[in-house]
Amino acid sequence: MAHQQILPTDRLLKLWDKYNIKATWFTPAHSAESFPKQIRKIVDKGHEIGLHGYTHEFVSTLNEEQQRDVLKKSIDVLTNIVGKKPRGWTAPAWSTSKETVKLLEEFGIEYDHSFMHHDSQPYYLPDPSLTTYTSTDTSLPASSWMTPMSTLHPSTIVEICANWHLDDWPPFQLSLSQPSTHGFVDTAVIERLWKEQFEFLYRECPEDGSFIFPISQWEAAGGDAA
Repeated sequence: MAHQQILPTDRLLKLWDKYNIKATWFTPAHSAESFPKQIRKIVDKGHEIGLHGYTHEFVSTLNEEQQRDVLKKSIDVLTNIVGKKPRGWTAPAWSTSKETVKLLEEFGIEYDHSFMHHDSQPYYLPDPSLTTYTSTDTSLPASSWMTPMSTLHPSTIVEICANWHLDDWPPFQLSLSQPSTHGFVDTAVIERLWKEQFEFLYRECPEDGSFIFPISQWEAAGGDAA
């Protein structure tokens, strides 16, 4: 939440208040420390604050000690500002590591929103540190990498699935360093795509009618005038 994102944040709060929508705002701790009044405003509107790294650093680039330090610092920052410990976490850019799940368990995090094993149902997140997978290395004999993946071992972390097709950053936000984001997609196109996905999941959902439609909106994308 940079300075130029305060206005878009206010716009989203106004919109969601109008339709009585409650959301989880996954917030980098650096943004929370820099703009604590804005975070309290979000909480006062009845929304949840979740963990999202410190400076939006990619978890896959950090060693285990760095990941642990970021989690501890981020939890302390958000707890001090919000008044209670955050329950959920999402990886910046959904970039995770083999240590992610065990660290979330270590810090008592209840749910995650970073993985895509399913597209519309919650599940217990498998712990990749307990899963054996042999990468395909064509410089070695084929017999060395033609092996099945080991059985998945569920963790205690509930996964609220992520979905790039329901994230408004790639279509709405121009980022010169990320070719997949260009910022010039007509909003009517995204509206149609999201409606079609919703209708598909509604038709294909279990008999009890339950499914998740995990929209991810960024204040710098969905809340921006562009």
